[in-house]
Amino acid sequence: MRRRRAPLLAAALLLPAGGAPAQGVPEALRGPWFQGDCARPAAMLHLTARAAARVPEQGEGMLIRFAAMGEAAGWTLGTGAGPEAPRLLLRQAGAALESVLPDPKTRDDRLPGEAPVERWHRCPTVPPGIAALHGEGVAALAALEHLEAACGAPDTAACLAAILEQGEVARDGGLSAAELARLARGAAWILAVQEGASGERLAAASGLAALAAAAAARALLESLDYDGDGRLSAAELAQDRIGFGAASGTAAGRPMRGEWLAPGLDALRELLGGIGMGR
Repeated sequence: MRRRRAPLLAAALLLPAGGAPAQGVPEALRGPWFQGDCARPAAMLHLTARAAARVPEQGEGMLIRFAAMGEAAGWTLGTGAGPEAPRLLLRQAGAALESVLPDPKTRDDRLPGEAPVERWHRCPTVPPGIAALHGEGVAALAALEHLEAACGAPDTAACLAAILEQGEVARDGGLSAAELARLARGAAWILAVQEGASGERLAAASGLAALAAAAAARALLESLDYDGDGRLSAAELAQDRIGFGAASGTAAGRPMRGEWLAPGLDALRELLGGIGMGR
């Protein structure tokens, strides 16, 4: 995972929705679908309300996050965001799912066009290897949609409450380092699939992401855990973010010259550096 991807929670989990559709993928189509033997599928297609992640054993993965949903010739049509605006057609065929990835040049009124139809099936149980590799990622993909719904509105309190709701596993009123790392690992999976990783490449990326996620989680916890209880509470997440501008200062005193502050800042930096080296 590249270093520029490090602030995973901010970069991948807290982006506003920006034009999210009112409707999504039909409920009956959501969840994991597979090709090939359920013991070792050749590919997985996981559908959430507003996304489709296609992860083959061989070849490139693909993630489409739908900016618009519609109908086309009896198919559910999802259109992705961005300049390429990729499209995916979905429809139920008995107990199976059919999907088409249309040629970008095919007009909407001529869909599905000549692109091949892929057929997918459910598995009674998800293979352990698939669950281990993709479980946190698909959970993060669903969580991301909930966060976008809550954080797209100008309500900081609702956004922070959604972060806790989606991130908590222990349900103890705060986010631990392990829970923060889980969110970060899931975000790393989303980014890796979006960039085309699958199979062994995705497994390698997930291994590297696990180390980076643990470090990022510890750093985030240490920077916001004001009461030192090892968890991030709603109040700590909200500190200085809700009630912005309420600190209005005091009329007493006089402005200090900037250079007078430098020794204090240098001392603080030395103190923090010493604490870090002493660990």
